[in-house]
This record gives sequence, C-alpha cells and structure tokens, in this order.
Amino acid sequence: MSSSLLAAEPIGAAAKTKLDAELRAVVDSPTHPLASLSVLAMKDGKVVYHQQFGAKWIDTANPVYNKPADQESMYRIASISKLITTLGVMKLVEEGKLSLDADVSEYLGYTLRNPHFPDTPITLRMMMNHTSSLRDDGGYYWEAKLGVNLKDVLLPGGKLHGKGEMWASKAKPGAYFQYANFPWGIIGTIMERVTNERFDRLMRRLVLDPLGVKGGFHPADFSKEDLANVATLYRKRIEVDGKEIWKPMGPWVAQVDDYQKAPPTPRALPDYVPGTNGTLFGPQGNCRLSAAGLARVMLMLMNGGEIDGKIILKRDSVAQMLASRISASVAGARNARCASACASGAGSAARSSLPLRDSGSAGIGTNAAGTMYSGSAAATYSRSSAASGAASPAWVK
Repeated sequence: MSSSLLAAEPIGAAAKTKLDAELRAVVDSPTHPLASLSVLAMKDGKVVYHQQFGAKWIDTANPVYNKPADQESMYRIASISKLITTLGVMKLVEEGKLSLDADVSEYLGYTLRNPHFPDTPITLRMMMNHTSSLRDDGGYYWEAKLGVNLKDVLLPGGKLHGKGEMWASKAKPGAYFQYANFPWGIIGTIMERVTNERFDRLMRRLVLDPLGVKGGFHPADFSKEDLANVATLYRKRIEVDGKEIWKPMGPWVAQVDDYQKAPPTPRALPDYVPGTNGTLFGPQGNCRLSAAGLARVMLMLMNGGEIDGKIILKRDSVAQMLASRISASVAGARNARCASACASGAGSAARSSLPLRDSGSAGIGTNAAGTMYSGSAAATYSRSSAASGAASPAWVK
C-alpha cells in the first residue's frame, strides 16, 4: 500500500471475517467466478479495509505456481481510464493549453465536423460528455503498424473514412448523449498536439507521478517490478461452432496482460509522431492501476484536488468534473441514468450522494468474462457488465 494512504482503525475482527467471507463467495461463485479481486475501503480519508482474493496470474498446468493477488497488483481498469485521462485534460486546461469549449479544430490543425452537421463545432466538453455525435461504429483503435493519422479517418474523402460510420446522422454535436470510446482517442491526440508529448508519457508527467501512483497506459514502459505486478485478465469460455460459450467449470483462458512468458509489445513505433494517432495508448480504457492507486485518485477528488498537502487539480477543476451537465432531453429517456453517471466530465467514475469526505471505496477485479469493474467515491460494484445498472441506450445513428 502507498505510504501516503493512512490507515485508520481497521474494522472489527468479526466484521472483517464476515466481509472476507462475502467477497470470497463472490470470487468463488460456481456460476460466475472471478480470477482475482482487490478491494479497498476508506473512512474519514483513511484505509479501514484492504484485501485481495484469487490469483493475479494462473498456471493452468500446475496451480502450485499461481501468483496470488496482493496489494501491489495492478489491473487494466478499462473505462475508468477515461477518468484518469480527464485529470490530464483538466491539468492542460489549467495551464491554458486547452479550453473545454473551444472548437477542437484549433488543436487538431484541420476542421473537424460531423459531415451531417457541418455548421456545428465540436468541443472537448462534448467529447468528454459523450455528446459529440461521434460513434464507435467505424472503430476506435488503429495499431502502430498501420501508420494511421486520424485525420484520414475523420475527414470525408480520407483514405480510412469509409462510409463515415463514426458520425451520427440524426443527432448533431451537443444534442444527444451516446457513450463512445473513439472520442477519447481524439482527446489523446489533441493532448499530444498541444504538448508534443506521447500520451502515455504525458499522463505520467501530468497525473500519475504527481499523485505518487504506479502503473499507467503503456506496460511496455513499466519497470520489471511494476510489470510483475500487472494482473492477467482471464475468461472462462470456449468456442463451439463459431460461438463463444460460457463454461464456469472450464479452464481460465488468459485474454489480456499475460506477461509471464513474453514482455508486452510497444504500442508505438520509434518514429511515431505525437499528435497523429492518440488511440495507440488507449485513453479510453488502457490504464493499469492498483486498488490503492485508485484510492489515491478518489481521495484527491474527495479533497477537492489536493492530496498529501499537494495540489493536483484546482478545486474549480474538480467541481467542473463532478457537475451534472446532461439533461434528460439530451440523454434521452432510456439513456438518462447512464448519462448522469458517465457523462459528467469525470469519465466513467461512479457517483454517489454520500458526502465525499466521509467515506469511499475502490475495488478492482477480473471477472470471468474478462471485463473489469472498478469504482470510486462510495461506488457500488456489479459482478458483470450486464448488471451494471445502466439503462439500455436508445441508439441514435
């Protein structure tokens, strides 16, 4: 655990035994088991519970060589990465390098418009609030060997624009909420453009290092020690006649971050030009953090941008992140609940009506479907993405 996370009086022995048993039952579920789980709870800004279950790496041939999850275990936190990226954006706003409400064309060096609504500018606020009219239908990640410049993807006539499936045809920018990953790759590109730094390294400088948090967006740059702490994501599924079948009694199958036999492949080639393809580093979902790392992020936000006497973000920046900005009319009736939780400018951070200074929890786990769940600010957790509590979106193309 980070030395900067203070330990409070732990929960009583009986309460801990009960909580351990309940979480162990989640991990050992006969129908939806987890490979591993790391949970941290805080009260009055101090840690009262921090426990891990299962294995961060599984040797399917000989379980005796399994590596148990521990307090240093880092997981790919999936879309909670959007929250971490948002912290970097807000730092650049504070430095005067970005504005949330400026036309992003100013930063990209070319005019970015939804071709169906050519007179409506697109802003960073729209992209962070999932109201930019950009969709994932045309893809949201282009690997390094393709040598992609996002300009060729986004602009009509570009060699990778195709049928323009990334653009909504019925909802103009700012008019409708629809969760999407692609805008975050563009946000990463913009961040690179205004700093001339690779997104992953920029995030270390702006956010992770000041917070004193290990991990980041690019495991290929991790130290040997940090890489050994990255948990592998597993699934229990088999393929039958081209269909994936859930098999809880089957073996664990590694999906992501299995670095015990081979190191991670760099996501960028040596000649990569920052500001051309920010999707390389996965601003939308590629960050690795531990539960303790997430707790430091949570604590900083709970304290209005400050931690350990150090100001990471200004209080006004945190207030902007946490402000609700999506009305029911913009979100759509079926989208409203997801919009209120996911589109506040705080990425996918879970929201709570509890006083942020009083209590909170942060947890990470790999479920058997290989997805991640994580949260902060007194979040509640769901065991599968299908039970996340978000309303089914009313899709608008």
